[in-house]
Amino acid sequence: MRILVAEDDPSVSAALAAALTRAGHRCDRVARGADLLEQYAAADAVMLDLGLEDMDGLEALRRLRELSPVPVIVMTARGDERSTVQALRLGADDYLVKPVRLHELLARLGAVTRRYVRSAPERIEVGGIVVDAAAHRATRDGTEIPLTPTEFALLTELARDAGTVVERQSLLDRVWGDGYVSTSRAFDVHLAQLRQKLPMLTITTIRGIGFRLETGS
Repeated sequence: MRILVAEDDPSVSAALAAALTRAGHRCDRVARGADLLEQYAAADAVMLDLGLEDMDGLEALRRLRELSPVPVIVMTARGDERSTVQALRLGADDYLVKPVRLHELLARLGAVTRRYVRSAPERIEVGGIVVDAAAHRATRDGTEIPLTPTEFALLTELARDAGTVVERQSLLDRVWGDGYVSTSRAFDVHLAQLRQKLPMLTITTIRGIGFRLETGS
């Protein structure tokens, strides 16, 4: 894959790019949000630090999400809950706090990009929403609903089993990969965002078990 690393610390940026290159990826590096917004189209995924030279990384993320659903992993020293939740709500697909172990980074990178890759043709209609897995989009009355890759993946998995309960850990395994911890804050934020963007759908929480996408309109 081609990875765009947005990081203002040149030593960190160089080390990350070297590690990703050794793992078989191609890397481009930028230190400014403006450059990120100019070069994102050539990338398969973005690694984003929240401290950039010309703007806060959260602002860069907000602007990027107005332009593209490209997978974004935030990798930052900010470990507070507020920054984590804000980044996820702005459309980050994952959030890692430095220092990050390389094998975990590569696993997360693989997981978020798998959500974005177009899958075999599949169309599911539920509650007036058409989920088109081949086109990687959800529409209502022909109008596309803007979803991040993670939100779309969650919707797709719930829609495939609409009307039945999907266990929380099963959703985590399908979307994030096997072994993702069931207490993940990222899951809760992405599910809340999905509910907010799709108020016409009802996603019922079955306490202690999981979630059910209701089939009624």
